[in-house]
Amino acid sequence: MPALKPLPTHAVNPSAERGERVDLSSREQEILIAWLKADTKAAVGETLFLADSTVRTYVQRIREKYERAGRPARSKAALLARAIQDGYISVDDL
Repeated sequence: MPALKPLPTHAVNPSAERGERVDLSSREQEILIAWLKADTKAAVGETLFLADSTVRTYVQRIREKYERAGRPARSKAALLARAIQDGYISVDDL
């Protein structure tokens, strides 16, 4: 079995190491939490009286904020992990 090579310096994530919290607006937080608890974005839209496209836009903005912070959240599970890390939601809230 070949030895593992160390990651290149650019692959190290300084933001995650420092634990920088991504700053979400209160509306972004509301939509994120609703989406993490729901099965679909459409369900969030119905609950919050928003178009599906509006929910998608908010979720995309939230993902972009995490990406800019060097803490990508490309899946719902990854976004849940980031939200827990940043204190926006706890496992007990789900």
